[in-house]
Amino acid sequence: METLYFLIPLAIIIVIVGVALFMWSVKSGQFEDLEGPGFRILMDDDDDLIPDEAKQKKVVADKPANKTTDDNQ
Repeated sequence: METLYFLIPLAIIIVIVGVALFMWSVKSGQFEDLEGPGFRILMDDDDDLIPDEAKQKKVVADKPANKTTDDNQ
């Protein structure tokens, strides 16, 4: 019985904190766009994930072989 005197106020405090956090998230706009993150995963943004070294190697590999430069001689 003594534990109820501790657990009931603790449960009420937890509920109040939960409601306060929910109200804060609604006011700060956390629930404004519910569908956007689902579609964002489908967007193609792979170009930003290519490392700079790989981009430079691709540029070097794309140069025509018949041109001669001072670096190759």
